[in-house]
Amino acid sequence: MNTRITPATGADIAELRQLYYAVYGPHYPAALGTDPAEMARLIQDPNSLWLVGRCPDTGALAASAAIHGERGSRIGRLEGLAVHPDHRAGGLAAALTEALCAGMLDSGRLDSVYATVRTVSAGPQRVVARNGFRPLGVLPNAVDLSSRESLALYARHSAGVLDRRLPVPEVPAALLPLLRAAERCLDVSYADTRAADPLPVLRHGRAERLEMIEAPAFVRRRFHERFPDAGAWFYPLHSPNVLLTPDDGGFEVYAYFNRTGRYCSLLAAHPDPAAAAACLESVTSTLTRAGAGYVEALVPLAHHEVLAAFLAQGFVAGALYPAMRAEGAGFHDYVVLSRSTAQIDFRGVVVEPALQPYLDCFLSAWASTYLPTLEVAS
Repeated sequence: MNTRITPATGADIAELRQLYYAVYGPHYPAALGTDPAEMARLIQDPNSLWLVGRCPDTGALAASAAIHGERGSRIGRLEGLAVHPDHRAGGLAAALTEALCAGMLDSGRLDSVYATVRTVSAGPQRVVARNGFRPLGVLPNAVDLSSRESLALYARHSAGVLDRRLPVPEVPAALLPLLRAAERCLDVSYADTRAADPLPVLRHGRAERLEMIEAPAFVRRRFHERFPDAGAWFYPLHSPNVLLTPDDGGFEVYAYFNRTGRYCSLLAAHPDPAAAAACLESVTSTLTRAGAGYVEALVPLAHHEVLAAFLAQGFVAGALYPAMRAEGAGFHDYVVLSRSTAQIDFRGVVVEPALQPYLDCFLSAWASTYLPTLEVAS
């Protein structure tokens, strides 16, 4: 079918909502397909591009996808990729993805674009892989649709970006298998990165009580007062809507909490990450009681101390995003760490062979973190 691909307009919003309902049912957690006001903002956003595919004969909306960017950032997110069930197997998803990448990535507007894709079937992984995206890892239990689902993380970089990665001399030893998996799946090398000496184990302090403030406008204002420089808290395409702090105000943790999908991203801590590192257990417990079944953090690979703190608190590294953030002439690598309160069930997960090393790596890391070590007495 020779589908007509055009930019989305405000007049498409009603049809787009029907499309996302037809594809995902009532459980789709993203505002892109459910909130008319947010959809209108994205359509008008000069830093983003939203394309739709229409049947040439009837003009009916058959497919949709967008790359969401933000002012001042060189990274985008491929999101909302949906093809109506009546129009699948015609190459629509691939055509939309390629058109988006040509407009936002190949044109030089962005350094990289990432995508999180479902693992209930291999189809979504094949679509992004055919369009130059490569696997970066797995996000187990990352989102709650009809049940908790694991996602796969993929990214596509502009030419030459991966060659400008800044070297990282040492990392916690627990991360070395993830680096080896990335070497097998990507054109990168960590041959000069060694295991760091273990750091003293932080006392797992428990704040007596953490207040959780859900007032998005207030939280955003306070966040930008605390972090006027985006370089101090980089976390692309996420705005905080939750603030956690102990009674004495000794630290503040800012997070993005999606109640529909029941997931949370930790964005920053004030006055610095170390201030909250010993209370990560209390932070996670507070978010769990509020309904978050999955909590993740994005940490620079070069920040050994912060990575070690998260690992000590039961977070497991599932993905590595090389050359994610530009600084001067180089790019920083980042690690995605997560912790899930729900049982992780991989029996229904389908992964392509290129993604398998990351899944194996995560399973091993999770077992090392949560399963007891058996001692055999002679």
